[in-house]
Parts: sequence; C-alpha cells; structure tokens
Amino acid sequence: MKFEKITLPNGLRIILVPNGGVESATTLVMVGAGSRYENEKNSGVSHFLEHMAFKGTKSRPTAREISTLIDGIGAESNAFTGKEMTGYYIKSASEHVPLALDILSNMLTESLFKSEEIEREKGVIVEEINLYNDTPMRNIGNVYERLLYGDTPMGWDVAGKKETVTKFNRSDFIDYMSSLYSADNMVVVVAGNFDKEKILKEIKKRFLELKKFKTIKPTVAVDKQEKPLISLVKKTTDQAHFALGVRTVGLSNEEDRYPLSILASILGGGMSSRLFYEVRERRGLSYYVRTNADEYTDVGYMATFVGADPKRLEEAIKVVLDEYRKISDHKEIDSEEVKKAKEYSKGHFVLSLEDSQTVAVLYAMQEMLEKKIDNAEEIIKKIEKVTLDDIRRVSKKYLDMKNLSLAVIGNFEDKQKFEKLLK
Repeated sequence: MKFEKITLPNGLRIILVPNGGVESATTLVMVGAGSRYENEKNSGVSHFLEHMAFKGTKSRPTAREISTLIDGIGAESNAFTGKEMTGYYIKSASEHVPLALDILSNMLTESLFKSEEIEREKGVIVEEINLYNDTPMRNIGNVYERLLYGDTPMGWDVAGKKETVTKFNRSDFIDYMSSLYSADNMVVVVAGNFDKEKILKEIKKRFLELKKFKTIKPTVAVDKQEKPLISLVKKTTDQAHFALGVRTVGLSNEEDRYPLSILASILGGGMSSRLFYEVRERRGLSYYVRTNADEYTDVGYMATFVGADPKRLEEAIKVVLDEYRKISDHKEIDSEEVKKAKEYSKGHFVLSLEDSQTVAVLYAMQEMLEKKIDNAEEIIKKIEKVTLDDIRRVSKKYLDMKNLSLAVIGNFEDKQKFEKLLK
C-alpha cells in the first residue's frame, strides 16, 4: 500500500492513498485539536465543535440540507474527537469525492454556529454524557485515565463536563478554532479509488486559502506514580467493571511500543489469550475480557478491562494479577506464544485495512501525532521483529506490581479491600 504526501504553501498536508480494487473512497480531514488542549472553562469544546460542524454552513445553512445531500449520494459521514485530534470524514462512491471535499471544507471554513443550534445541541451532548456515565463498559476507560492523569485535561472526559458544555456560546467555538484550526495543523487524506490529478486539484481549490497561524500548545501530561492507585466509582449495576494496568510509553518510543502491543495480545488479545482463557473459559467470571496497549504522543498505558458479577469481581482481579505476575517473572512465556500473538496482531491489522476509513485514519494519525508515516508493510515488519527477549524486557520494565492502577465501577463502598489486593 503506497501513499503520496503533498504539502501546500499554507502548510496543509495532503495524503493520497490509492486503492484501485474498490469503488469507494474515504475523505478525511484531521485537525491537531482535542480535549488535551482545553482548560477548566472550555472543557468539552473540542467535542462540541465537532457536533456543530454538521449544523449548517454559509453554503448549506441547515443540518437537514447537509444530511440530505450526504444521504442523497448514499454516503456515510461522521466525526470523532480524541484527546489529541479531531477528525471529520465522508465515505462515498469514488465519483462523489469532490462533493465530499466541498462539504468538509465548508464545515471547516463556513460553519454558522447559530445560537439556536448551539442551544439544541447542548441537550444532545448532555445526553451523550449521560449515556457514557450509564454505560460502565464504555465509561471504565474514562475512569481509568482520570486515575492516571488526575484532574488535568489529559484526565478529563473528551465529552466535557455538563457545567461547561451548557454554557458554551458562538464565540467559544470561534475562539477555539482560531487557536488550533490552522492550515498547518490539518491533514487531508483521501483513501480508496480516485483520480489523483482531479482530486489534488479539488483539494487545492478548497483548502489552499486556509490561513496559517501559530497554534496553542497542549498541557504536559502528569505521568508520575510511586505506589498503587485505586479509583472507585459507586454505581448500582448488575455487572461491575474494572480496568487494571500499568503506565508504559508514548508513540515516539517504538523500541518498547511494539513489544508492548504484542504483550497485550498475549495477555488479552483474542479468544486463546491467557486472560480470555483464565477469566472466561476456565472460570466463567466474565463475558468480556481484553487487554489494550494505548499510546498518546508522550505517555501510554497497558490495561486489562473486565466486566463481572460484583460478588466475583475480586476473584477476577486476582486472576488478572496472577497472570501479570507470571508474565513479569518470565516463568511460562515462550517463543511459540510470542509467535502466535504476532500473527494475531498482524492478521487483525491486515483485515482492518480492507476498510478505506480505517486506512485514512491510520495515515492521518501517523502524520498528525508522529510526524512521520509508515506504510502498512513497514508496520507489519516492525511487528515481525518483536522477539521473546523484547517481551521479557518490556514485561520486566513496565509490569511493576508496585505501580499498578485499578479503576472500578460498581456498587462498592469499601476501597480498602481493593487496596489489599494490590499489595
């Protein structure tokens, strides 16, 4: 899979990833803006702004007009906000990529931010926050990151806080865009089947006039820990949830990052992984169990997520801890297990590339967050290079039982019993 990168005079980066084997393409605009750039007064503005992009522009004044146009070509459109980036995309038949570019460029340069639309959307976002809070399986990740990074932008929920979201007005969005939506802080990606010369001309036509300016800097992540940390969110549910893990590395540390991803696969990456077998198959403690290795630009973590009967939650935590200890002691892991985990990771990665949306996001995120791009083949080679010694090295380095972090959502009041588990 080859790509071509072009940088316009205003600093806007264009990445074209052709694939003649499909009849569609994903058009994506990614901006280096996210909740990490927020403060106590505008927490949630990145996410709210993403919603407002679909609520009307000068060329298409209403949300209905935009959605009707997108539906009229049978396309899919959406957006997403993270802590370090925001993306807007349209996936369409190849012939409609010029229209997709027109719609997306309008959103970024002509959004109206009507007061009545803002007021309506406040209710939508408050309900989205309620949805996350009422869905522990989704919210446990937010609770875990709050535990790691504290009361800072890195620890806050991307959706924001109700008390800030309900106070936003038009000037808040304009001010935020003027601090981060600079041409050189954006990447436009087209992945799929398209006419290169035609699409490049269309992109220049719509994005060349975007202004370049100095953008604000993100907050520095708090990444220090000297003892086990525990966060307990009391909630009455039939199923309790926990996230248990350790701090690791950011995206720039490739020496450890790839071995850590394989280690996560060994622990909880598939139906034959250690924790899936021990927690679900052998003991019947949980329906879902997974281990992820997640990275931001400068910090990261590896954590296991489990949902279980509240009466058996402690047992599930003990099982995870036991597997962590086995890995950190290098007692059972061998080269065959590493080989299987590598094949699992490569296979899932290759399957994901069949979707042009995934491809577009992959290339955009590399360019935006890592300032460099590896082709899919290069990423696969880096996975293949991981050795048993690498796994042993990172497990010894990061699986420190003294610096575990445990987040729990459930109907519990006694925090001490969880503290005893981590000793």
